[in-house]
Amino acid sequence: MSTARAKAGRPWRTVFGTVFVMSWCGNQFSPLLLMYERQDHYSTLLVNLLLGVYVLGLAPALLVAGALSDRHGRRPVLTVGTITSLAAGITLALGALGPVPLFVGRLLSGVTVGIAMAVGNSWLKELSQGPHDPEADAGAGARRASLAFTLGSGLGALVAGALAQWGPWPEVVPFVVQVAVALPFAWLVRRVPETSPGGTAGPIRAQLRVPAAGHRRFVRVVVISVPWLFASCGLAYGYLPVLLSSATGSWGLAYATALTALTLGVAALVQPLAKRIDSPSSARGLVVFLFLTAVGLSVLTAAYHWQSPLLGVVTTLVLGCAVGTGLVSGLLEVQRIAGPRDLAGLTGVFYSVAYAGFLTPTALAAITPPFTTTALLIALVVLALSCAIAVLCAYRHHLPTTQEVADGHGEGQPHTRLTLGG
Repeated sequence: MSTARAKAGRPWRTVFGTVFVMSWCGNQFSPLLLMYERQDHYSTLLVNLLLGVYVLGLAPALLVAGALSDRHGRRPVLTVGTITSLAAGITLALGALGPVPLFVGRLLSGVTVGIAMAVGNSWLKELSQGPHDPEADAGAGARRASLAFTLGSGLGALVAGALAQWGPWPEVVPFVVQVAVALPFAWLVRRVPETSPGGTAGPIRAQLRVPAAGHRRFVRVVVISVPWLFASCGLAYGYLPVLLSSATGSWGLAYATALTALTLGVAALVQPLAKRIDSPSSARGLVVFLFLTAVGLSVLTAAYHWQSPLLGVVTTLVLGCAVGTGLVSGLLEVQRIAGPRDLAGLTGVFYSVAYAGFLTPTALAAITPPFTTTALLIALVVLALSCAIAVLCAYRHHLPTTQEVADGHGEGQPHTRLTLGG
């Protein structure tokens, strides 16, 4: 492919757009929880189950989609992701019929985002270099992937929340708009040049092995920290608007939308600073992240106790800073631990563990009662502080050596095998 032709086509733009609309699909539901609680009279537990069931679709897709794209190519797997995004939107638009379509739609949304993260990242990186984009610098692929996810997640929540607050048929129109935006990409993505011809030999189970997941640094530092990433997100813009619904009144949907946009926006803006906080010789970045999380949860507890929408905004600002810091620091830890053969797999494990935290609001709603919401929120603050202390205890321990990174696993740990169904 000539340079002129590559510049004219810029195929990365199509994949950028595809990842954007798939991320839109994944996050458009978050600000709508209050609508389902009020309009359809669903319980707090049920609406939080609808928020959390997304993880059950995302985690398997995140772990398997990359291996499938190595075997069959990037294009067919990402094409499937665009189709699941359409199916998710259509199914969610039937939510007025009852909770079953909502559960199915949320599962499909999780599958969509899992595919986007596992395959879209790789394809954007491969298309952001020669011969497809010879003028791109070495970090262009990662920046484009991050921007596509951030813009898609943020705009999806903003559009859905605004349409639900002020538009007609609030349980239908937000999802119809998402389907209309995503539909062209089901065709456009099939025109993008393939960068991975597929044909990887051997059983698929063998491709799911991630030896670096047994590294002590990953187990004792990263795994302890990263569930708080999406626990913070779920609490900030999923659970908190429901807790403050009596205080926000008829503006509840707009308030939930604003909290979503603030959390994601601050998390994106703080990332350049977070990179400076991270240190390759310690867990400084993750410790800062966990202490910020504890502070944010403390403010959230106060916001609930005093039913203060203003303190709710402060909560999202603090937790947004925490999420941005933790995401950058956690991924840099992963890059230092993983060898070249394990980077994609360990990144998938990282996100799977992180997204498990998205189930936190569901767990809280399930045990309220017998426990009070205030008591549970205080317990979360204590737990976050305990995790910070645990990471401090392993602050400079189990740092990966050059040889371990070259080998792709660390400190003589057994190879961890990740397969579906154990």
